[in-house]
Amino acid sequence: MNDAFGLPQSVLVLGGSSEIGRAIAIQLVERRARLVILAGREGPGLEAAATAVRGAGAAEVATVAWDATDVAGHTRALEATWARHGPIDLVLVAVGVLGDQERLEHDPAAAAAVLTTNFTGPAAALLAVADQLRAQGQGTIVVLSSVAGERVRRSNFVYGSSKAGLDGFCQGLADALAGSGVRLVIVRPGFVRTRMTAGLPGAPLSVEPAAVATAVLRGLASGAPVIWVPGALRAAFVVLRHLPRRVFRLLPG
Repeated sequence: MNDAFGLPQSVLVLGGSSEIGRAIAIQLVERRARLVILAGREGPGLEAAATAVRGAGAAEVATVAWDATDVAGHTRALEATWARHGPIDLVLVAVGVLGDQERLEHDPAAAAAVLTTNFTGPAAALLAVADQLRAQGQGTIVVLSSVAGERVRRSNFVYGSSKAGLDGFCQGLADALAGSGVRLVIVRPGFVRTRMTAGLPGAPLSVEPAAVATAVLRGLASGAPVIWVPGALRAAFVVLRHLPRRVFRLLPG
Protein backbone atom coordinates (compact mmCIF):
# COMPACT_ATOMS: atom_id res chain seq x y z
CA MET A 1 0.00 0.00 0.00
CA ASN A 2 1.05 3.63 -0.45
CA ASP A 3 3.07 4.92 2.50
CA ALA A 4 2.05 7.72 4.87
CA PHE A 5 3.21 10.29 2.32
CA GLY A 6 1.03 8.80 -0.43
CA LEU A 7 4.02 7.37 -2.30
CA PRO A 8 3.86 3.90 -3.86
CA GLN A 9 5.80 1.16 -2.14
CA SER A 10 5.23 -1.49 -4.82
CA VAL A 11 5.61 -0.92 -8.56
CA LEU A 12 4.95 -3.15 -11.57
CA VAL A 13 6.57 -2.14 -14.86
CA LEU A 14 5.05 -3.70 -17.98
CA GLY A 15 7.86 -3.33 -20.48
CA GLY A 16 10.56 -3.86 -17.88
CA SER A 17 13.51 -3.34 -20.20
CA SER A 18 12.30 0.13 -21.29
CA GLU A 19 14.88 2.83 -20.56
CA ILE A 20 12.15 5.29 -19.62
CA GLY A 21 10.47 2.66 -17.45
CA ARG A 22 13.79 1.97 -15.73
CA ALA A 23 14.36 5.67 -15.06
CA ILE A 24 10.90 6.05 -13.54
CA ALA A 25 11.34 2.93 -11.40
CA ILE A 26 14.69 4.20 -10.10
CA GLN A 27 13.25 7.56 -9.10
CA LEU A 28 10.31 5.84 -7.38
CA VAL A 29 12.77 3.68 -5.44
CA GLU A 30 14.66 6.81 -4.42
CA ARG A 31 11.33 8.03 -3.03
CA ARG A 32 10.59 4.99 -0.86
CA ALA A 33 9.30 2.32 -3.29
CA ARG A 34 10.50 -0.99 -1.87
CA LEU A 35 9.29 -3.62 -4.35
CA VAL A 36 9.75 -3.35 -8.12
CA ILE A 37 8.48 -6.04 -10.50
CA LEU A 38 9.87 -5.80 -14.02
CA ALA A 39 7.74 -7.67 -16.55
CA GLY A 40 9.08 -8.15 -20.05
CA ARG A 41 10.78 -10.42 -22.51
CA GLU A 42 13.56 -12.39 -20.85
CA GLY A 43 17.06 -11.37 -21.87
CA PRO A 44 19.97 -9.02 -21.14
CA GLY A 45 17.79 -5.91 -21.27
CA LEU A 46 15.48 -7.09 -18.51
CA GLU A 47 18.39 -8.22 -16.35
CA ALA A 48 20.22 -4.94 -16.85
CA ALA A 49 17.13 -3.05 -15.73
CA ALA A 50 16.83 -5.25 -12.64
CA THR A 51 20.48 -4.62 -11.77
CA ALA A 52 20.02 -0.86 -12.11
CA VAL A 53 16.91 -0.82 -9.92
CA ARG A 54 18.63 -2.92 -7.26
CA GLY A 55 21.53 -0.50 -7.36
CA ALA A 56 19.11 2.35 -6.63
CA GLY A 57 18.27 0.67 -3.33
CA ALA A 58 15.10 -1.34 -3.90
CA ALA A 59 14.49 -3.83 -1.11
CA GLU A 60 13.19 -6.40 -3.60
CA VAL A 61 13.34 -6.62 -7.39
CA ALA A 62 11.57 -9.39 -9.27
CA THR A 63 11.51 -10.15 -12.98
CA VAL A 64 8.53 -11.73 -14.73
CA ALA A 65 8.42 -13.16 -18.25
CA TRP A 66 5.79 -11.15 -20.11
CA ASP A 67 5.11 -10.35 -23.76
CA ALA A 68 2.89 -7.43 -24.72
CA THR A 69 1.77 -9.27 -27.85
CA ASP A 70 0.45 -12.29 -25.90
CA VAL A 71 -3.00 -10.77 -25.66
CA ALA A 72 -4.74 -13.99 -24.63
CA GLY A 73 -2.30 -14.54 -21.76
CA HIS A 74 -2.46 -11.14 -20.08
CA THR A 75 -5.19 -11.92 -17.55
CA ARG A 76 -3.52 -15.15 -16.46
CA ALA A 77 -0.07 -13.54 -16.20
CA LEU A 78 -1.31 -10.56 -14.20
CA GLU A 79 -3.41 -12.68 -11.87
CA ALA A 80 -0.28 -14.75 -11.13
CA THR A 81 1.76 -11.60 -10.52
CA TRP A 82 -0.81 -10.26 -8.06
CA ALA A 83 -1.07 -13.61 -6.32
CA ARG A 84 2.67 -13.64 -5.74
CA HIS A 85 3.44 -9.95 -5.15
CA GLY A 86 0.18 -8.07 -4.54
CA PRO A 87 -1.21 -5.68 -3.62
CA ILE A 88 0.58 -3.42 -6.10
CA ASP A 89 0.36 0.36 -5.73
CA LEU A 90 1.47 1.57 -9.15
CA VAL A 91 1.53 -0.06 -12.59
CA LEU A 92 3.64 1.56 -15.28
CA VAL A 93 2.94 0.60 -18.90
CA ALA A 94 6.13 1.34 -20.83
CA VAL A 95 5.74 -0.68 -24.01
CA GLY A 96 6.56 0.49 -27.50
CA VAL A 97 8.45 -0.07 -30.73
CA LEU A 98 9.06 2.53 -33.42
CA GLY A 99 9.55 0.46 -36.54
CA ASP A 100 10.88 1.59 -39.91
CA GLN A 101 8.11 3.66 -41.48
CA GLU A 102 9.37 3.15 -45.04
CA ARG A 103 9.33 -0.61 -44.61
CA LEU A 104 6.05 -0.66 -42.69
CA GLU A 105 4.20 1.11 -45.50
CA HIS A 106 4.90 -1.88 -47.75
CA ASP A 107 4.80 -4.72 -45.21
CA PRO A 108 1.29 -5.09 -43.76
CA ALA A 109 2.33 -7.91 -41.42
CA ALA A 110 5.16 -5.85 -39.93
CA ALA A 111 2.83 -2.86 -39.54
CA ALA A 112 0.28 -5.07 -37.78
CA ALA A 113 3.01 -6.26 -35.40
CA VAL A 114 3.82 -2.66 -34.46
CA LEU A 115 0.13 -1.92 -33.88
CA THR A 116 -0.21 -5.01 -31.68
CA THR A 117 2.87 -4.18 -29.61
CA ASN A 118 2.00 -0.51 -29.15
CA PHE A 119 -1.79 -0.58 -28.90
CA THR A 120 -3.70 -3.87 -28.94
CA GLY A 121 -1.42 -5.67 -26.48
CA PRO A 122 -1.11 -2.83 -23.95
CA ALA A 123 -4.85 -2.10 -24.18
CA ALA A 124 -5.70 -5.70 -23.32
CA ALA A 125 -3.16 -5.67 -20.48
CA LEU A 126 -4.63 -2.43 -19.13
CA LEU A 127 -8.07 -3.99 -18.82
CA ALA A 128 -6.57 -6.86 -16.81
CA VAL A 129 -4.60 -4.42 -14.65
CA ALA A 130 -7.70 -2.31 -14.04
CA ASP A 131 -9.59 -5.36 -12.79
CA GLN A 132 -6.82 -6.18 -10.31
CA LEU A 133 -6.60 -2.62 -9.01
CA ARG A 134 -10.39 -2.29 -8.71
CA ALA A 135 -10.45 -5.49 -6.68
CA GLN A 136 -7.85 -4.17 -4.23
CA GLY A 137 -9.67 -0.81 -4.05
CA GLN A 138 -6.80 1.52 -4.90
CA GLY A 139 -3.86 2.07 -7.21
CA THR A 140 -2.37 4.17 -9.97
CA ILE A 141 -1.76 3.32 -13.62
CA VAL A 142 0.81 5.33 -15.56
CA VAL A 143 0.84 4.86 -19.34
CA LEU A 144 3.59 6.08 -21.65
CA SER A 145 1.84 7.49 -24.70
CA SER A 146 3.54 9.95 -27.09
CA VAL A 147 3.03 13.34 -28.67
CA ALA A 148 3.25 11.40 -31.95
CA GLY A 149 -0.34 10.35 -31.30
CA GLU A 150 -1.63 13.88 -30.80
CA ARG A 151 -1.63 14.53 -34.51
CA VAL A 152 -0.29 11.75 -36.67
CA ARG A 153 2.39 12.75 -39.16
CA ARG A 154 3.06 11.31 -42.58
CA SER A 155 6.64 10.47 -41.57
CA ASN A 156 5.66 7.96 -38.85
CA PHE A 157 1.94 7.35 -39.19
CA VAL A 158 2.07 3.66 -38.23
CA TYR A 159 3.75 4.41 -34.89
CA GLY A 160 1.77 7.62 -34.42
CA SER A 161 -1.58 5.97 -35.05
CA SER A 162 -0.77 3.18 -32.59
CA LYS A 163 -0.04 5.77 -29.90
CA ALA A 164 -3.15 7.75 -30.84
CA GLY A 165 -5.21 4.60 -30.32
CA LEU A 166 -3.58 3.87 -26.98
CA ASP A 167 -3.99 7.45 -25.81
CA GLY A 168 -7.69 7.51 -26.68
CA PHE A 169 -8.22 4.13 -25.06
CA CYS A 170 -6.57 5.38 -21.86
CA GLN A 171 -8.70 8.52 -21.77
CA GLY A 172 -11.81 6.35 -21.86
CA LEU A 173 -10.46 3.89 -19.30
CA ALA A 174 -9.55 6.75 -16.96
CA ASP A 175 -13.17 7.91 -17.09
CA ALA A 176 -14.41 4.37 -16.52
CA LEU A 177 -12.23 4.11 -13.40
CA ALA A 178 -13.59 7.32 -11.84
CA GLY A 179 -14.85 6.64 -8.33
CA SER A 180 -13.15 3.24 -8.07
CA GLY A 181 -10.10 4.39 -6.10
CA VAL A 182 -7.95 3.80 -9.17
CA ARG A 183 -6.54 6.60 -11.28
CA LEU A 184 -4.91 6.50 -14.69
CA VAL A 185 -2.26 9.01 -15.75
CA ILE A 186 -1.26 9.51 -19.40
CA VAL A 187 2.31 10.60 -20.17
CA ARG A 188 2.98 12.27 -23.54
CA PRO A 189 6.73 12.60 -24.09
CA GLY A 190 8.25 14.18 -27.16
CA PHE A 191 11.55 12.96 -28.59
CA VAL A 192 13.39 10.97 -25.90
CA ARG A 193 17.00 9.94 -26.47
CA THR A 194 16.87 6.14 -26.04
CA ARG A 195 17.85 3.00 -27.94
CA MET A 196 14.60 3.29 -29.88
CA THR A 197 15.52 6.71 -31.28
CA ALA A 198 19.24 6.03 -31.74
CA GLY A 199 20.42 7.12 -35.19
CA LEU A 200 17.45 9.42 -35.77
CA PRO A 201 17.98 13.16 -36.26
CA GLY A 202 17.55 15.10 -33.05
CA ALA A 203 14.33 17.03 -32.52
CA PRO A 204 13.56 20.30 -30.75
CA LEU A 205 12.91 19.90 -27.01
CA SER A 206 14.56 16.45 -26.90
CA VAL A 207 15.00 15.00 -23.41
CA GLU A 208 16.71 12.12 -21.62
CA PRO A 209 14.78 9.30 -19.87
CA ALA A 210 15.63 10.79 -16.47
CA ALA A 211 13.84 14.02 -17.42
CA VAL A 212 10.71 12.02 -18.26
CA ALA A 213 10.95 10.27 -14.90
CA THR A 214 11.26 13.58 -13.04
CA ALA A 215 8.23 14.98 -14.85
CA VAL A 216 6.20 11.85 -14.11
CA LEU A 217 6.93 11.97 -10.39
CA ARG A 218 6.11 15.66 -10.31
CA GLY A 219 2.85 15.01 -12.14
CA LEU A 220 1.92 12.15 -9.82
CA ALA A 221 2.45 14.42 -6.81
CA SER A 222 0.29 17.19 -8.30
CA GLY A 223 -2.53 14.86 -9.36
CA ALA A 224 -2.19 15.70 -13.06
CA PRO A 225 -4.25 13.42 -15.35
CA VAL A 226 -1.94 14.09 -18.32
CA ILE A 227 1.80 14.79 -18.19
CA TRP A 228 3.57 16.43 -21.15
CA VAL A 229 7.34 16.08 -21.36
CA PRO A 230 8.67 18.68 -21.71
CA GLY A 231 5.77 20.85 -20.62
CA ALA A 232 6.25 23.29 -23.51
CA LEU A 233 4.87 20.65 -25.89
CA ARG A 234 1.38 21.15 -24.48
CA ALA A 235 1.22 24.66 -25.94
CA ALA A 236 2.92 23.60 -29.17
CA PHE A 237 0.31 20.95 -29.84
CA VAL A 238 -2.56 23.33 -29.18
CA VAL A 239 -1.33 25.01 -32.36
CA LEU A 240 -0.30 21.89 -34.30
CA ARG A 241 -3.58 20.14 -33.61
CA HIS A 242 -5.52 22.86 -35.41
CA LEU A 243 -3.31 23.54 -38.41
CA PRO A 244 -5.06 23.00 -41.75
CA ARG A 245 -4.00 19.69 -43.30
CA ARG A 246 -2.44 21.34 -46.33
CA VAL A 247 -0.15 23.29 -43.97
CA PHE A 248 0.50 20.37 -41.61
CA ARG A 249 1.72 18.23 -44.53
CA LEU A 250 4.47 20.75 -45.26
CA LEU A 251 6.04 20.45 -41.81
CA PRO A 252 9.34 18.55 -41.62
CA GLY A 253 9.08 14.95 -40.41
